[in-house]
Amino acid sequence: MAEIKNYTLNFGPQHPAAHGVLRLVLELDGEVVQRADPHIGLLHRATEKLAEHKTFIQSVPYMDRLDYVSMMCNEHAYVMAIEKLMGIEVPVRAQYIRVMFDEITRVLNHLMWIGAHGLDCGAMTVFLYAFREREDLMDCYEAVSGARMHAAYYRPGGVYRDLPETMPQYQASKVRNAAAIKQLNENRQGSLLDFIEDFTRRFPTYVDEYETLLTDNRIWKQRTVGIGVVSPERAVQLGLTGAMLRGSGVEWDLRKKQPYEVYDKLDFDIPVGVNGDCYDRYLCRVEEMRQSNRIIKQCVDWLRKHPGPVITDNHKVAPPSRVDMKSNMEELIHHFKLFTEGMHVPEGEAYAAVEHPKGEFGIYLVSDGANKPYRLKIRAPGFVHLSALDEMARGHMISDVVAIIGTQDIVFGEIDR
Repeated sequence: MAEIKNYTLNFGPQHPAAHGVLRLVLELDGEVVQRADPHIGLLHRATEKLAEHKTFIQSVPYMDRLDYVSMMCNEHAYVMAIEKLMGIEVPVRAQYIRVMFDEITRVLNHLMWIGAHGLDCGAMTVFLYAFREREDLMDCYEAVSGARMHAAYYRPGGVYRDLPETMPQYQASKVRNAAAIKQLNENRQGSLLDFIEDFTRRFPTYVDEYETLLTDNRIWKQRTVGIGVVSPERAVQLGLTGAMLRGSGVEWDLRKKQPYEVYDKLDFDIPVGVNGDCYDRYLCRVEEMRQSNRIIKQCVDWLRKHPGPVITDNHKVAPPSRVDMKSNMEELIHHFKLFTEGMHVPEGEAYAAVEHPKGEFGIYLVSDGANKPYRLKIRAPGFVHLSALDEMARGHMISDVVAIIGTQDIVFGEIDR
């Protein structure tokens, strides 16, 4: 008999778990993966190069478009790098708002992940449940920035504006009658903080619902337990971060180990896995949603009691208020200069990292004293995780590759930047 050789299979780029931009070349022995070779370059958006030709403020919206499921967290690392170089003090209220929205973003990210990961492994209902809650949090994004996704809300020195006192209301239509509209608007009668507080009260029950669907589900466990195991030592060697590292039992979280903004003043726990498989990473992220909810609650309580400025009063960095501009020509000139020429950041280099929903997201910024970056380098967690895909997939079946891509929580905007 002739010897049967391994054969090669193109997995994607149409695969839904990879957002249509990952070409994965699998070398197979029957249905068992011998080698997995990820090919990137199908999306490449040249964000780092584009940033060299834009002023510092003009690059903020580019950050939203990196990992387009964790928009404000991307912005956070970028503005922190600028603040580090310029030595800017951020008002405490702005720090609390940033932390609150970082955690809202973490929940948004994990809801997208649990829905998509479930769908990839054959569980459809959780996707519909998760998107129900995402809708509420997207409304928070929209209320504060005017945009549902690409907020551009964080600015060097603080945030664009304070939290609104009203929430957008649903309007009557041919589809919905007045009674249905009244019910939809029930928790939208107060301020944004009221709406967020109401969400934090409801959210733990929703997480219980996801767990009822998945945690002890026999099929879910068969698809995830013992799949894509990474030992703690190997996870560190591969440079994994976030839930990918914590799922392997390594308690590393920048919010605790290298606190930034006001994380050191907040009370929350870091969930850690035991076995380093897809199931442990699932449990870590589910618990992270609960912990984020705790943090959001604490931020809401603090923000209610402490009004104050939300952006620095240094007009070389932040625009003056509208009222000042109308009465003072000098302030008006500051405004025009900031939005046309931009700010000049002192010479030097800085690295700022945040505990992004997917892991350590860092911005390395080099300035030559001009009004735009000399060099910008993005440290994207997904890029590192994708490089571990080959090792995680070897010896598994083709169907397990889908679960491994899902557990990595990959978004290609930040990988193929």
